[in-house]
Amino acid sequence: QVQLVESGGGLVQPGESLRLSCAASGISFTHYTMRWYRQAPGKQRDLVATITSSTSTNYADSVKGRFTIYRDNPKNTVYLQMNSLKPEDTAVYYCQATNYLHDYWGQGTQVTVSS
Repeated sequence: QVQLVESGGGLVQPGESLRLSCAASGISFTHYTMRWYRQAPGKQRDLVATITSSTSTNYADSVKGRFTIYRDNPKNTVYLQMNSLKPEDTAVYYCQATNYLHDYWGQGTQVTVSS
């Protein structure tokens, strides 16, 4: 059974940092591209960051220079380090594991940035 379990969300003030984690089980983790998406209330789900199996990364323009995606293959975990958070970063954050055959999603973790 495939599971992606996100954690690390919470309530922070503008300018603070959070690190999200997504622990994967039931998949051959190293063979998957991992992505973080976010969805704010009433808006579509948007791609935030991608890391491939070869650790190439890509970011949405809105988070470049503030967010970092990285993976720890022995732990089957992908992380999203979020610095200099802004109120507009408030959303539910989801991780996705994808390859040419499958897409898997986690349940999401809430990030709220507010003073």
